[in-house]
Amino acid sequence: MCLGLWITMNTISRTPSRSFRPLGLVAMIGAAALLTGCYVVPVQPQHTTVHVPVPAVAPAPLTFTARLYPSNEAAAAYGVVLAVVTNDLNGRGHFSTNIAGEAFSGEATRAAGSSRDGVANGAGQRGSYINCRYTMNSATLGTGSCRVSNGATFTMHVGS
Repeated sequence: MCLGLWITMNTISRTPSRSFRPLGLVAMIGAAALLTGCYVVPVQPQHTTVHVPVPAVAPAPLTFTARLYPSNEAAAAYGVVLAVVTNDLNGRGHFSTNIAGEAFSGEATRAAGSSRDGVANGAGQRGSYINCRYTMNSATLGTGSCRVSNGATFTMHVGS
């Protein structure tokens, strides 16, 4: 109950009826109204829903094979070469292959402004290198071409 209203009710109830005057009652009610300072307290606590942000789970990288088919005389001696590509689904990936006993490893990246075209470069353990250009039709399927530093060229098929 508000303080001003309590004071008024308490005063009226203790005032003897013979000394009670209507003008005094109006004055007390007016004073109580001026002194009233109510504070509202909720009877039941409010139930709030707390939303905890959950970080999005990054998609797992995809690993697939690429087949390099010889496309010139220098590459014919190697036959079909298999490569492994890991696509992190962020425009980058890792590329590795083995040609004539030399292990090549490097990375593949998408060309600026393209979601399909990219390049893959790998360095060999004996100082050779391989450069590939590719176009992806999906996250795991594409085509391209590769050139090894000794002049061997390959047509590349990415995916199964």
